[in-house]
Amino acid sequence: MTKFDEATQAIRVDDATYDVCLDGGYSIGGPLNGGYLLAAVLRAVVDESPHEHPVSTSAQFLRAASPGPATVKIERLKSGRTATMTRATLVQDGRPFIDTLVTTATLDPAATPEWTGEPANRMPDLSECVQLPDPKPESNMNLNAQMELRFDPPTIGWLAGEPTGRPESRAYFRLAEPQDPDPFVLALAVDALPPVVFSAGARGWAPTVELTWHLRALPAPGWLTLLGSGRLISEGWFDEDVEVWDSAGRLVAQSRQLARVGRG
Repeated sequence: MTKFDEATQAIRVDDATYDVCLDGGYSIGGPLNGGYLLAAVLRAVVDESPHEHPVSTSAQFLRAASPGPATVKIERLKSGRTATMTRATLVQDGRPFIDTLVTTATLDPAATPEWTGEPANRMPDLSECVQLPDPKPESNMNLNAQMELRFDPPTIGWLAGEPTGRPESRAYFRLAEPQDPDPFVLALAVDALPPVVFSAGARGWAPTVELTWHLRALPAPGWLTLLGSGRLISEGWFDEDVEVWDSAGRLVAQSRQLARVGRG
């Protein structure tokens, strides 16, 4: 079991309840990363479901969860031959923190797409991409230590006070501990980039309000490519779309989230 597997482990208590222990190693300045939290919730959903893969997840983030014990409450809404629909709620200290609707199915690892488009943006070679500086210890940005990101340089120009002026972020991604990507790693990956509004000139914590992501294929081993963009920043709100491509050049996940512009 890898560190990530252990950090997202869900232990069955009864037919409708799973215990999880939320790991402070996935904090982003205090709150826990939303993709990490979804990975823990999805462990419980998949364990309870007759199907193996979370193909669609829609999550409402009600409040920011903290490291420590929590519970996932499961309600199976409908189950059929090809798909199961489940409501799952992450509960901590008796209060709901994330409410999700999840559809599980069983994907064929040998399947090939009948048609797929090209990535909206092309990444430079890995050797031409760069890392963000290590965060200061007092920042409590522990998530950075759990993964490796290599950024397309223009999309982190904001770090030197030179944002591109467009909401965008692009990077290669893998976990810091060697582990082939799977659907739970993809749940983390779709929320792993810095907020795309940073590249448009905004700063500060940008809390996710709603996030929907789709698992489109089971990923090949190796680096993932994350392509993030936004369409509108207005009245303190912004959207963020992320495509995840695997090392074999296949689109394996898509996400869209609605979030608040940071106040920093």
